[in-house]
Amino acid sequence: MSAARLLRIAAIAIVLPFAFELSRRVSAASGNEPAPGLMWALGAISILFFLRALATEYGGGPEANLQKDLQWGIAIGGVLTILSRLL
Repeated sequence: MSAARLLRIAAIAIVLPFAFELSRRVSAASGNEPAPGLMWALGAISILFFLRALATEYGGGPEANLQKDLQWGIAIGGVLTILSRLL
């Protein structure tokens, strides 16, 4: 895996928790409560993106690298978001 791919994955994975927190704060400022089960839903989506990233990694060629990086980044970012909310 090239350094550019690792950098793209890391950038997506790091930005996702910050975007989630910003969205949560905007929602709270407008008076909306968090949806019940939001962390469970985020966990399920992260697992689905992880499985899709695995399938694309082994089934797709090098032309799908951007798609693979996005999937890996969202899967890892989802886990980081859950961990940041739990800690």
